[in-house]
Amino acid sequence: MASTTFPIGGDLDVRRLGFGAMRLPTEPADARAASIEVARRAVELGVTLIDTAHMYGWGANEELVAEALYPYPDELLITTKVGVVRSSSTGEWGLDGRPDVLRDQVEQALRRLRVERIELLQLHRIDPQTPLDDQVGTLRDLRSEGKIGRIGLSEVTVAELDQARQITDIASVQNRYNLLDREYEPVLAACEAAGIAFLPWRPVAAGSSGTRAEIAAVAAEAGATPTQVALAWLLGHSPVILPIPGTARIDHLEENLAAARIHLSPGQRERLDRLSQEA
Repeated sequence: MASTTFPIGGDLDVRRLGFGAMRLPTEPADARAASIEVARRAVELGVTLIDTAHMYGWGANEELVAEALYPYPDELLITTKVGVVRSSSTGEWGLDGRPDVLRDQVEQALRRLRVERIELLQLHRIDPQTPLDDQVGTLRDLRSEGKIGRIGLSEVTVAELDQARQITDIASVQNRYNLLDREYEPVLAACEAAGIAFLPWRPVAAGSSGTRAEIAAVAAEAGATPTQVALAWLLGHSPVILPIPGTARIDHLEENLAAARIHLSPGQRERLDRLSQEA
């Protein structure tokens, strides 16, 4: 039986099936109120890992999470990401990992989330125009200053992960990954070998899981939905995987979290593995 929890950084235990807040709308008022209810329901159902980012509404999503859940339960981990900026003239976004930018976004996140320390802070993307030593080194310095508890990366290769680990300890990696998209399998393997949490974003292949005949067949056998099968497959595929499915609807939230109770047989997993190899 797969463990239902994982110690991020070796010491911060969270339930493996978390919640991604990106999809929660922050306006208009009625949509915001519904988003707050979804976030609160996630915690009521036992979620202890919620993922947000500076880029999600350029801080508005962080403020929404705080409005919904502050003061936070002791066991709840709110993780956010920095390193993406928006042009004030064009509105377009781009990567910016310069130390002063990272420091400013961390300070903003501390204020918006209403905390003195961000227990897990992730670099949203590596900025190719800024030396990695400067980017990860800045986060390391912020950790030494007590503003960050643990450091994570997002959308990295094995080589980039190795290089970052020469600068400081890395507690998590957040890469695109799901049953039908396993491009980053080598990164997952590296995380598993090092005991690093792997948070797959887009943990369910959008629009695909329900249309694949094999997934639908396994779902029918398991008495589950195709989405639940995709999430259950992730939980059983590696002990370091912490899926963070997002939704703006309570019924979808409850469906997603129920995936933790779905048991897939070895035969069903073998069939799903073959499907991902074909994809």
